[in-house]
Amino acid sequence: MTQTIAPTDHDRLLIIDFGSQVTQLIARRLRELNVFCEIHPFNVVDEAFLADFNPKAVILSGGPASVIDANSPRPPARVFELDVPILGICYGQQVMMEMLGGKVERGHGTAEFGRAYVTPEAEKLDLLQGWFTVEREQVWMSHGDHVSKIAPGFKVFGTSPNAPFAITADTDRNFFAVQFHPEVHHTPNGARLYENFIRLAEFKGDWTMSAYREEAIAAIRAQVGDQKVICGLSGGVDSSVAAVLIHEAIGDQLTCVFVDHGLLRKGEAEEVVKMFRDNYNMPLIHADEQELFLGELDGVSDPETKRKIIGKLFIDVFQKHAKEVGDATFLAQGTLYPDVIESVSFSGGPSVTIKSHHNVGGLPEKMGLKLVEPLRELFKDEVRALGRELGLPTSFIGRHPFPGPGLAIRCPGEITRPKLDILREADAVYIDQIRKHGLYDEIWQAFVAILPVRTVGVMGDGRTYDFACALRAVTSVDGMTADYYPFTHEFLGETATRIINEVPGINRVTYDITSKPPGTIEWE
Repeated sequence: MTQTIAPTDHDRLLIIDFGSQVTQLIARRLRELNVFCEIHPFNVVDEAFLADFNPKAVILSGGPASVIDANSPRPPARVFELDVPILGICYGQQVMMEMLGGKVERGHGTAEFGRAYVTPEAEKLDLLQGWFTVEREQVWMSHGDHVSKIAPGFKVFGTSPNAPFAITADTDRNFFAVQFHPEVHHTPNGARLYENFIRLAEFKGDWTMSAYREEAIAAIRAQVGDQKVICGLSGGVDSSVAAVLIHEAIGDQLTCVFVDHGLLRKGEAEEVVKMFRDNYNMPLIHADEQELFLGELDGVSDPETKRKIIGKLFIDVFQKHAKEVGDATFLAQGTLYPDVIESVSFSGGPSVTIKSHHNVGGLPEKMGLKLVEPLRELFKDEVRALGRELGLPTSFIGRHPFPGPGLAIRCPGEITRPKLDILREADAVYIDQIRKHGLYDEIWQAFVAILPVRTVGVMGDGRTYDFACALRAVTSVDGMTADYYPFTHEFLGETATRIINEVPGINRVTYDITSKPPGTIEWE
């Protein structure tokens, strides 16, 4: 089991999850306000849970279900008797209305998906301070059903063309309900709404990275005791921060294992080992396992199968080295919130799996090692903030994310050594271009994917039949959503020319302009 880092004496906000893919963005917005919150699926929140958790406020998330259906997800009725502020969002609004005496109906032409505009009613609402400084507020809607009758005690404070009860509230009980999603960036003023809700709930706002560091160290010591830990170190910011944090907690009980699986970028193995050994005095094993990984991946093209194979082999390697360091009983990983969210709902709730991450979905159920994942509840920018708190060098903190499966998921289709060699060279040219143009720190993540197709080209006076590749570069805050980076045509043309001229095996370059969603950042 993974130990959760629980707060000691912070005010706590409970987010009840009904399966929305963006529930974790609610937590993200609250953390920006230094509020400690936890997400728990509706089916584990009962009266005993509420008594133990003792929330200072509650948020009911969105979700894909319909409250009209039999056995639709519901919070316990007790949640409305806690005498704390409650905010219902989308499905959360609908279930709130249904349970408190209102009514919800099927779409019938009132569904809204995407950008919409809400206009205010005459009466002011504290939740909306800073809203409606213009005639209407842009919001993001995603609902088929709609509230047709509000519950007793509620009033309407905002409407949209297809949601006459877009913003409702019972101000006597501090119950608020909105049909839209204030947590997504498509609701530009959504953060202000959360800020107002936190103020109305009288949170102290005392949850900081400094506090998290202290609590995480205490939790690691309590979990590990006097046992030994091995840490899967990739050299990226996540595993580096996890390693330094755990080392601060347990010292020489930790041994780091850097696995060279043959799927790294050009020169990366040497760079990571040197960087870590030069900066930190802790045991580090450089495990050269290229033959093992590439042998098992030979002929495999299905992306989920690739991830599962890589996840299993990582554990095999870690188990082998755990015995070498004196029977380590714990495996430490830099698993983050987005990794877990995309693999399975964070706490076992009803959201849909997007893809398996090598360090989540690829773990065998009985691997013989217990997990230590101190970053499992953090987003990427929070990990960077923790890294700064721990004093990590800027070169560690500022590195673009690199997936554990490495180039395997940037090589759609069958993996071969020649394709990997081509991909390494193309990626090196691309990143060099980004650095030369001073763009590296503006971009969240950039890489090349080699496509499983060959195209006809002309080089000199001859015909070529080589691979095509796709350039990918995105901007993001937390990895949950992302937009493509708007390179100039001059940059793209210059980069394409360099790749084609300098990398034998590629004769066509494309640029991926897909956002997340609907795409993911990586190709597989």
